[in-house]
Amino acid sequence: MPLVAVAHGSRDPRAAATVEALLDQVRLADPGLPVRTAYLDHAAPTLGQALHGLREAAVLPLLLTEAYHSRVDLPAALNEARARDPRLRVHYGSTLGPHPLLLTALERRLSESGVGPGDPDTAVVLVSAGSSDARANAVIADLARLWSDGGQGRRAGWWRVVPAYASAAGPTPAEAVAALRRAGAPRVAVAPYLLAPGFFADKVRRESGADVVADVLGPAPELVDVVLERYAQAFAAVAAAPVA
Repeated sequence: MPLVAVAHGSRDPRAAATVEALLDQVRLADPGLPVRTAYLDHAAPTLGQALHGLREAAVLPLLLTEAYHSRVDLPAALNEARARDPRLRVHYGSTLGPHPLLLTALERRLSESGVGPGDPDTAVVLVSAGSSDARANAVIADLARLWSDGGQGRRAGWWRVVPAYASAAGPTPAEAVAALRRAGAPRVAVAPYLLAPGFFADKVRRESGADVVADVLGPAPELVDVVLERYAQAFAAVAAAPVA
């Protein structure tokens, strides 16, 4: 069953290049899997274009949290595609996050920036894009708490881990960094919970005031594993469905 991976899309060409780099790694990991790319906005192909000619597909949102795009925009685009071709069977997969491997990927990016995992002299600001959906923001806050407490098999060690949001909610990354400094944090690092470079990633790097700003998640090996796991879950749901 083909995989159609749907990213948010951006006017910044680095975003699409990063999505394609991630999916190239997915293709290398599973050479027999047909993989197509689609974007919700600002880039081509659209979801309808990516589904053209298919009779069945697993549609996977390349989104890090469930929010408006996964709950409203993507289902609306799927309904349009089904209206054009009623024979099309689509199996909608889960968003990439939350997932334990994403914490591993965040630690990978911090390590690449010179910050060892669980460094007790480093406070971490976990920065997401932010959402008007309070549930999505709560997921980021829960993830920061889990990371700080050493959950999911990790040693507690960071000076502290706190959430921040690049838009639509508070605190902002700069506010979170300033608060940690006032609290006495020896060093503050920002871990962007962002898939690709673009407006938000640039803004965080420019305005946060942190000692270290890690790179976006991009084509980290852990994300490749998550994509394949989400696809396997969608495929398993199809296999388990009763035959009419």
